[in-house]
Amino acid sequence: MSVLAAIAVLAILIVVHETGHFMAARLQGIYANRFSIGFGPILWKYQGSQTEYAIRAIPLGGFVGFPDDDPESDIPEDDPNLLHNRPILDRAIVISAGVIANLVFAYLVFLTQFTTVGIPDGINFQPGVLVPQVISQSSPAAQAGIRSGDIVLAVDGEPLGSSEAALTTLMRTIQDSPDEAIDLTVQRGDRQLDLTVVPEPGADGKAKIGVQLYPNGTPEYRRPRGILEVFSLAAQEFQRTFVRIVEGFVMLITNFSEVAGQVAGPVKIVEQGAGLAASDSASLFPFTAIISINLAIINILPLPALDGGQLTFLLIEGLRGKPLPNRLQENVMQTGLVLLLGLGIFLIVRDTTQLEVFQKLFQ
Repeated sequence: MSVLAAIAVLAILIVVHETGHFMAARLQGIYANRFSIGFGPILWKYQGSQTEYAIRAIPLGGFVGFPDDDPESDIPEDDPNLLHNRPILDRAIVISAGVIANLVFAYLVFLTQFTTVGIPDGINFQPGVLVPQVISQSSPAAQAGIRSGDIVLAVDGEPLGSSEAALTTLMRTIQDSPDEAIDLTVQRGDRQLDLTVVPEPGADGKAKIGVQLYPNGTPEYRRPRGILEVFSLAAQEFQRTFVRIVEGFVMLITNFSEVAGQVAGPVKIVEQGAGLAASDSASLFPFTAIISINLAIINILPLPALDGGQLTFLLIEGLRGKPLPNRLQENVMQTGLVLLLGLGIFLIVRDTTQLEVFQKLFQ
């Protein structure tokens, strides 16, 4: 059920994004004849009065199609309601609406969380530090035998205890011990294991073992004091999350070699979401908001086949006073789409082979 919940989150976010494009077009009277989730061969479709709705085989996004790109369309080329006949501003609104929809949706998710679940009010700490994810099977943690879901109870024989300080203690010990063996006592289900990990030095001088670490405990919530508090805290959480994600993208660009291994595809995202849903269903709210903001930022990047790439073409058109040749735009977009799908398939294969269940098949 937790895996299905994580898959549903991704599907909802794709629908939200494409609905943004679709509604921005339809509300302006612009023709939109296709609304597809996924790419490639059609698995299911429904023909509406103006639009074909479809689910396709490759689940790496979706698209809204326009008659401008349909050779079988019988709409005259000079029809003012074709997308390419609209002013630059109208087209920019349609192109950017998916990004805006994902950002608005993320805020609404936080709003829903604080309204239904409550306002976060501390953590009921349990002994140790939780390892929600081992980032790579080639990391020091994986080589030491640490698995996602483990709880680190002690470091070098010293119990970490039940407090927020446990996380700080473990992180400091790891960061200060490059190429030095650390003995860990780990809780896995009803068993305790003694494992030894050797942190590897990072580019910033701090050692790492290739895991995410969270305080071990269950979050506590309180009822909101009023509707204004809900709106205010949702805005603050949205801003905090947005800034943190942007900083992550900046780090990816400026320190690609160190951070590239943490880039996740659909399989890894589903795995992370399933783990969160299994431990605390309420954590699906921030998970959904984080993925929605990530989807918005990725799409606004000025890369071919993404919304940012199309906005770049519009900017060039505005500066030149005329659009670039259609053939050039099509070639750039098709090349970008192939590269994007290739990257998606690579991430799916890489993340699938790193799944614990997959690893056991070859042990």
